[in-house]
Amino acid sequence: MKHQRIERAALGRRGFLGFAGIGAVAAALPTPLWALAQESYPTLRGKINEYVAQKKLPNLLAYIARGGAAPEVISAGTIAVGSNVPVDIDTIYRIYSMTKPIAGMAAMILIGEGKMKLDQPISDFLPEFKNMMVLVDPEKNLDAVPAKNAITIRHLLTHTAGLGYTIISKGPLLKAYLDNGISPGVVSKLPIPGFERGAPTPDLKTFAERLAKLPLIAEPGSKWSYSVSLDLLGRVIEVVSGMEFGAFLQSRIFDPLKMTSTFFQIPKTQAGRLTTNYGVLYGNLIPIDPAEDSIYFDTPAFPSGGGGLASTARDYDRFLAMLVNFGTLDGARIMSPEMAKLGMSNLLPAGADIAGTWVDGAGHGAGGRSGLGAQAGSFGWGGAAGTNAFVHTGLQLRATGMAQYMPSNSFPFQADFPKWVLADILGRAAG
Repeated sequence: MKHQRIERAALGRRGFLGFAGIGAVAAALPTPLWALAQESYPTLRGKINEYVAQKKLPNLLAYIARGGAAPEVISAGTIAVGSNVPVDIDTIYRIYSMTKPIAGMAAMILIGEGKMKLDQPISDFLPEFKNMMVLVDPEKNLDAVPAKNAITIRHLLTHTAGLGYTIISKGPLLKAYLDNGISPGVVSKLPIPGFERGAPTPDLKTFAERLAKLPLIAEPGSKWSYSVSLDLLGRVIEVVSGMEFGAFLQSRIFDPLKMTSTFFQIPKTQAGRLTTNYGVLYGNLIPIDPAEDSIYFDTPAFPSGGGGLASTARDYDRFLAMLVNFGTLDGARIMSPEMAKLGMSNLLPAGADIAGTWVDGAGHGAGGRSGLGAQAGSFGWGGAAGTNAFVHTGLQLRATGMAQYMPSNSFPFQADFPKWVLADILGRAAG
């Protein structure tokens, strides 16, 4: 069960974005926040250097920009233990769930074009989801009753559709997901005992059809529960756009933003830029996906909108910069300002239960956590291998933190990254 614990724990509560407090501090300042910045980022730089010097991790990298200033790059270490190749903004990292905001914004593009609506039932595009069933006791059996509400696009964007996840679900539903290949995302091709995923579905169409036959864990719209909803959204995008999901992302987001190093399948020619991904076991780093023989060189079963991408700090920053600029970058219009703002806002259904979840005290937008109240304007998400990226539109701030270790809560880098960024912007000690 070691490998399974690695993937499950990689999505623990500490593994997600912690940018609360940025907006509250900014609101109290009479001058632009970036004007107070310490250009050298001493807190962040010190932490990154400390991690690598103490051999906790082989590398860490941060890429941060404020307003119209040139991005700051802070990096240390090499692409793998024992390597002499230093990491930089063109090093390729597995970003896993940082794929979700990209998939979410792809949906916002189609909503903005009037091709689908935020509160439209997905059964309009995928009829197999018309008559869903809801489990009576998700942890005990698969007994279910008819759902009262239809699953909508909003539900998929905000993890309120009632769908499950192999990294979260338990009991009979987990077995049903595994038996049906409802296990998107890849970690390793090494034979690690206790981690049997089974054969994944061969494409998004089959993924959706099999998923529709399985019961929901909750009534659609009633509660936040981390799920495969962004993967299913990829299938909706295929049907609505008439394009394969990966091709849609390439033509509508990656190409116009010049994100030339963002892949569902990494070309073997780029192997020299790829990091090794490590599992952390009792403080030891175990290469679970070596760069020289990565599973990311293999053709994926389908492009996973929930966690399938690998990317670079340079590329992901261009996606973030587009969000900060409300849909445009370097003259390329990706989506309307209204859709960009809506996608970064709180889209949770009214009354959805978020108590005790990873978004407790916040909102959820198009595939990422959104700030409320004083934190309004903040939006982002983390990845299962320690990555973290966010924007704050009110502060014209964007930040990407890259690491490559699982579980992501093995070290506090992912959870503390936003705190360190803020500490240096304010020129004060980190909390």
